[in-house]
Amino acid sequence: MKAPLDRFLARNPFPNPWTDGLFYREKMRAVHRVAPDGPVRRVLEIGGGRSGLAALLYPDAEVVTVDLDPSLAGQGPSTSRPVAFACADARRLPFEEGAFDLVTLLDVLEHVDDDAAAAREAMRVARPGGWILVSTPNERWRYPWFGALKRFCPDEAELMAEWGHVRRGYREAELERLFGAAPARRAGFVNPLTAVYHDLAFSRFGRRTRKALYALTAPVAAAGYLMLGPSAAGTETAAAWRRP
Repeated sequence: MKAPLDRFLARNPFPNPWTDGLFYREKMRAVHRVAPDGPVRRVLEIGGGRSGLAALLYPDAEVVTVDLDPSLAGQGPSTSRPVAFACADARRLPFEEGAFDLVTLLDVLEHVDDDAAAAREAMRVARPGGWILVSTPNERWRYPWFGALKRFCPDEAELMAEWGHVRRGYREAELERLFGAAPARRAGFVNPLTAVYHDLAFSRFGRRTRKALYALTAPVAAAGYLMLGPSAAGTETAAAWRRP
């Protein structure tokens, strides 16, 4: 079964989860909203070498993590069950068809040049009736969101290069083409109000200045976090597909 939301959010890996890591908490909440309740017994987490969200989301499941970087083996968060690790390419997964109840691509597709191959492989290794869980920036994403902060922030292209993005993100129709259908579930996150904290988190401001600016803009970010539900448009998307 899926972990309770409060327990899942409490494992946000960012050291300042309500400020620098608020955007990640939003991502975790959106992923939790679209993830199936269960039963989920076997999970493949593609590109999750360091984050390990799949094992936190389904603490009782058998989780296999795939990543291109072998040094990330064992780097995920501590969990109640050991997580297996395979050094492999998302475009050529070393698993049989239908081997998993759920496959995750959380902030992965925008890093993969041949994203169509990665999507096909995710579908292939999910069992019939199984799920594919995705998060990614969408066409509304930009950095910084607030133009007034631009001179205090790294250039968007510089940030994307640092993160290893090969594309900005996806329009809804592009995701539908990749997976052959509209998602069964969808939620937006990092909305136009909470985006101020995302801007500040990756800005060039020092920690003390960021803390002061977080306090100043807290009413805006809090309103965005508390009032806007999963159907609200965000700059990033979490979505789930079910394999026929």
